Amino acid sequence: MALTASAGAQTKSRSSGKAASPPANPYPQRFQALCATCHGANGRSDVPGTPVLAGQHSFYAATQLFLFREGRRSNEAMTAVAKTLTDADLRGFSDFIGTLPPVAPPASATAPDAARMSRGAELAQKHKCVFFHRADFAGGQQVPRIGGQREDYLQMSLQGFKSGKRPGYTMAMSEAVSQVSPEELDTLAYYAARFTRPKAAGN
Repeated sequence: MALTASAGAQTKSRSSGKAASPPANPYPQRFQALCATCHGANGRSDVPGTPVLAGQHSFYAATQLFLFREGRRSNEAMTAVAKTLTDADLRGFSDFIGTLPPVAPPASATAPDAARMSRGAELAQKHKCVFFHRADFAGGQQVPRIGGQREDYLQMSLQGFKSGKRPGYTMAMSEAVSQVSPEELDTLAYYAARFTRPKAAGN
């Protein structure tokens, strides 16, 4: 009966001369229902320790969802959600996340510490952060955007890579921070969270 009804609908569509409408993308609505409470409706979280997804790359987002689903990253809430996702869901959610534009951090009442920002810039050069994450800290493909990310999340991630508690898809980050002191990691997190791209001359 279902086949007969389907065939009848197709015949009606052809006879009316109208093509059937493609199904709507469900993932913007699913993101709002499933993810926005913690990660923010626009992808910028106000929840301590919760990463900003706005401006993140879809390939990177898909990899992290996969790691949570497979139990290779440890976070109770994210693991519970990711275990319910199919491969199609991983693609759908990550593709939607890839469409979220970067959102600037809320304006602070105090200006960044100039000396600490200068030291952070030196460390970013020394430890090749700008090589992997790019000079504007926007990342790309498998490398995350870290410019404007929450400072507490960056601190937690860097410390996790150093201690081995935060596994990556590769060993690149663990190797990169293995010789960096905890104090320097905190300075890098401070710098990246407040990083703003220098304005071009004449602007």
